[in-house]
Amino acid sequence: MKQLRVRTLAGLLVVAAVLSWAGARLWDALGTLPAVPLFAPIVLAAIAAVLLATALAFRSRLRAQRERRPEAKGVDPLVAARALVFGQASALVASLVAGLYGGVAVFLLGYLEVPARADQALYAGASLVAGVGVIAAGLFLERVCKLPEDGDDDTPGAAPTV
Repeated sequence: MKQLRVRTLAGLLVVAAVLSWAGARLWDALGTLPAVPLFAPIVLAAIAAVLLATALAFRSRLRAQRERRPEAKGVDPLVAARALVFGQASALVASLVAGLYGGVAVFLLGYLEVPARADQALYAGASLVAGVGVIAAGLFLERVCKLPEDGDDDTPGAAPTV
């Protein structure tokens, strides 16, 4: 499985933001812009919390396994692979969603004097921040689940390679 690149995720976010900003301008010119859901940042933050909790749990279990602690509980490779796929998919989708809400937030910044639009700008901005949190948590989970390269044996007591 290929590792995600931050450059790819940032590119997706920027392209989605530009398209979303242009779409919001067009939609607002033709009618009423749809409302940003209140639960959008909440759901994104919950996904980020699940990814972060999974990454921290795996990291502590893998560290205990590397240190060969007697009470160490290993990580099932299939569970780790599923978590890795979930983290990567979440980061990819979150970059698109964060870009979407980021573009809407930038558009709504011009209408902050209208209270309803100011609330929508706040929800869109919070969704952007929560989406970036999902991206960060997904990348962290990917880093935790990464297998060590050949020769990268950092177990305690291992003989150094010369």
